[in-house]
Amino acid sequence: MKKILGLDLGTNSIGWALISQNIDTNEKEIIKIGSRIIPMSEDILGKFDSGITESDTAKRTGFRGVRRLRERHLLRRERLHRILNILKFLPEHYSREIDFEIKLGQFNKETEPNIVYRFNDDTKKFEFIFKESFEEMVEDFKKHQPQLLQDDKKIPYDWTIYYLRKKALTQRIKKEELAWLLLNFNQKRGYYQLRGEDDEDATRTAKTRIYFTKEIITSIIDTGKKYKENKVLEVLLQNGAIGKIFKKEIPNWVGLEKNIIATVDIDKEGKDKYDDDNKLSQRFSIPTEADWDKEWKLIKIKTENDLNQSEKSVGTYIYDSLLKNPNQKINGKLVRVIERKFYKKE
Repeated sequence: MKKILGLDLGTNSIGWALISQNIDTNEKEIIKIGSRIIPMSEDILGKFDSGITESDTAKRTGFRGVRRLRERHLLRRERLHRILNILKFLPEHYSREIDFEIKLGQFNKETEPNIVYRFNDDTKKFEFIFKESFEEMVEDFKKHQPQLLQDDKKIPYDWTIYYLRKKALTQRIKKEELAWLLLNFNQKRGYYQLRGEDDEDATRTAKTRIYFTKEIITSIIDTGKKYKENKVLEVLLQNGAIGKIFKKEIPNWVGLEKNIIATVDIDKEGKDKYDDDNKLSQRFSIPTEADWDKEWKLIKIKTENDLNQSEKSVGTYIYDSLLKNPNQKINGKLVRVIERKFYKKE
């Protein structure tokens, strides 16, 4: 006797049957039979038929990645809690809500205190604990933005963290304030580039380097060459830089100031390459406003360029920007995705 397993594989089901067969007489008998239905909605089946193979498994993998990132963040926070507790840097109201005996560094069950807000038993309200630094920041705003405080207008307490990030680079701050900054850095650490976080130029690869510039376009010349059905156009910037772009038609950009991503070819020794006519071998990418909103890599290059030109730390850059324009949105606008090295430097 021998056993045969038969499988019927479908797009969202698997049918199976286990059969027993007599080798001499060729008689067969079904031992067991069944099917496994894989739950798939109509929209997923429609995508599958169209060649889009994203499945529930792929979605679960994505969710699992998010969970792992969160778990790593919590583990870092727990270790930091333990260190700050040993140094006695944590505010008392905050450390009381942390378990340092069994679940080391974790918040007590069903609690998650805010390090900068303490509950006042007398007023029955939460109060900001770094009032002194907040008042220092208010005085700074009175000098630079006096109209902001007219008619009893208020400044958010949350801005104090940017003031402290700037102050702490040159002046002494309280140990509890430093704990606040460290816990903030623990959460917002910047983008980590696996191929070399500590590279001097994270935008450099083995064959190219990338930089950002904002310049007025002086001229656009058709070279007469073609690349993938596009015209090869030579763009001259006001600063004298020349680069190629590839378009079906010559755009009407002459005289306009544009945000430009420049890609320069480099040789094995890391030096810039030049064309036969002794021009720097570089290409320009001129994204539209819609591209800036969608492409995080473009935003990353632009933000890092702004930080490098300002020659300021991230915290100082944010605080000084608020002094100039208090209506400036910070998260998602002023600073989005940047390399971790900027935070490490600060």
